[in-house]
Amino acid sequence: MALPHPASGTPANIGGNVYNKYGSGNPIVRILMAGFFRDLDALVRRAAPRTLMEAGCGEGEISARLMHRVEQLTAFDVDAECVDQARARLVPTPDESPPDGPRVDVFGADLLGDLGDRTADLVLCCEVLEHVSDPVGALDRLAHLTTGHVILSVPREPLWRVLNVARLRYLRDLGNTPGHVQHWSSRAFETLVAQRFRIVETRRPIPWTMVLAKPL
Repeated sequence: MALPHPASGTPANIGGNVYNKYGSGNPIVRILMAGFFRDLDALVRRAAPRTLMEAGCGEGEISARLMHRVEQLTAFDVDAECVDQARARLVPTPDESPPDGPRVDVFGADLLGDLGDRTADLVLCCEVLEHVSDPVGALDRLAHLTTGHVILSVPREPLWRVLNVARLRYLRDLGNTPGHVQHWSSRAFETLVAQRFRIVETRRPIPWTMVLAKPL
């Protein structure tokens, strides 16, 4: 069984595996990703943002799916190659730019680095926090970036490791995906997030925990 890998673009810039979950032809992976996006779409609808920011956008897959819903999209990642791919995917050329399309800003940055005065109604941070050595500091920054809500998603432990072991991956590390330095059950992740946010809704698409929240 193939498990999706975490997005790049984390404050610690810790490397992980590079499995292409979005383009996978594996039917099980496709089912898992469909569940992820179904719950993500529901939380985005509930937040109803006019402006969107994705912290750790990777190649821009999630932003590309959501950009048509907003007036302005901001996306950044610490990995230069990912930024180039995201920019090519998300930023239209002058000839391609629709008159009613969103304003798009894609750039390279660390979540804990200098982001200027950028903010958004909704800030997404999907599969990033498990890579971060200081998750509370990352949550502090996310709270300052949003003027409304955040959506946070992380692998759900111990299910994530169990599924890796079941497919005979990362056995020396007891199923831990390379680069994961934080591990949370759904309840533990909610406890962490509640230090900086009021949780509005939690969803649990297998094998993730996904939270919609507002800063305290």
